[in-house]
Amino acid sequence: MMLSAKRSLMAGLIAMLIIPAAQAQEGPQGFEGIQGFDTPPQGEQLQPGQEVPQGQVPAPETEAPQPAVPVQRIKNPVAEFAGIDKITGRIINFDVYVDETVQFGALQVTPRVCYASPENQEPKTDSFVEVDEITLDRKIRRIFTGWMFAESPGLNAVEHPVYDVWLKACKKTSDVPAPEAAKAN
Repeated sequence: MMLSAKRSLMAGLIAMLIIPAAQAQEGPQGFEGIQGFDTPPQGEQLQPGQEVPQGQVPAPETEAPQPAVPVQRIKNPVAEFAGIDKITGRIINFDVYVDETVQFGALQVTPRVCYASPENQEPKTDSFVEVDEITLDRKIRRIFTGWMFAESPGLNAVEHPVYDVWLKACKKTSDVPAPEAAKAN
């Protein structure tokens, strides 16, 4: 019992000594007790070598906002995909014209649009793609509809038990002959 009372008395005495000393220190709000914390006076710029009066807050530096650079997208008629057959381990690159369907294994891949950024901008290539699976009973089942991004192939790639498909690029031309519908337009 006596030991507990002594501890309480000591804690009280220490608190009485520390609290007034902490309150007597000056400085910016939230930085009490940090020695040598100096900030420039509000509204003034400091010159090299100039010291700052203690307790002052720096003026916020404001810069004129830069106009946003418009993002340009170039519409391309051909989407280049890569696909892997997980059974054989073969990776195949194939081109598909927009609004045409190409079969890769049991998958049918149809790009609806394919955009790329200009060469003078950060590379961004994306395509809106529909992928259908031909099941063993010859039914077609949609397994993917959405955007694929060439710079992030794992983000929205088609993951199938046997096949994976991802976008590689959007192109203006292809070695594959254009389908008749594309030639007519």
